[in-house]
Amino acid sequence: MARRRTAARGTGGFPYLLVLPAVLLFAAFVVAPGVYALLLSFQRRKVNGGLLGGGTHTVWAGLANYRDVLGDSDLWSGVGRMLVLGAITVPGTVFFALLFAVLLDMERTRLKRVTRLTIFLPYAVPGVIASLMWGFLYLPATSPIGGDRVDFFGSTAVFFSVANVAVWGAVGFNMIVIYTALRALPAELYESARLDGATEWQIVLRIKVPLVMPAVVMCCLFTVLAALQVFNEPNTLKPLSNAVTSTWVPLMKIYDDAFGNSDIHTAAATSVVLTVAALAVSFVTARVIQSRVQQEAK
Repeated sequence: MARRRTAARGTGGFPYLLVLPAVLLFAAFVVAPGVYALLLSFQRRKVNGGLLGGGTHTVWAGLANYRDVLGDSDLWSGVGRMLVLGAITVPGTVFFALLFAVLLDMERTRLKRVTRLTIFLPYAVPGVIASLMWGFLYLPATSPIGGDRVDFFGSTAVFFSVANVAVWGAVGFNMIVIYTALRALPAELYESARLDGATEWQIVLRIKVPLVMPAVVMCCLFTVLAALQVFNEPNTLKPLSNAVTSTWVPLMKIYDDAFGNSDIHTAAATSVVLTVAALAVSFVTARVIQSRVQQEAK
């Protein structure tokens, strides 16, 4: 017993040593830039030298940048478009992920490995590459699916065009999450249901779907957070469509402020506001997941 205790004490700091590189990388590439952006959000540039100007210097602005951000009509218009995209991408992604996971979990399904890999493969394609690929499929001159008959870049249709790219790329990852949860369920539940005369789809709707609901809710969280960070798809399709402006969604507005207008302080304030909103959504969704898991446990 004494030897075991001594060995346990001797390895007490080893786990911390293993996670130290990850902690350092997180601090260097997440915490430090976040703190720097927070400091920038309370500052702004002031012009020196009267009317003609003789240079600029940084001054303390307090909450002035945040007041400007919250009163910016372009930002709120971008938030509205982001919510419309989210209303399309979140249900679409979760629905198809759940559908594919359920179909792959059925005993009659053939070529499961190939099908699972095929569905997951779009997730491995970078968002910019996927947007370019779909952009050429949307263009009338090169589109094999619509030609001149369908305007994929119209003021309304562009929402579905952008959402389609996002759903196409995200379904595979969420499908794997739900499929893993399905495979962890005990097979005795299905056997008992079949002995009671339940059909395959009755088992799906009354047993499988309710039991994997925590995984489905977690996928909803992933998709909502991705919707809050949408940037690659509309920014890549912007040169192809007049309906997509440089401030079409909040992240594009931040990018335009920082690198188009050289106003990094307003961009930093907008970033902080968006980060707080994302954290609030994550907290609420996590509480929903926790309460759901507790209800299932009872």
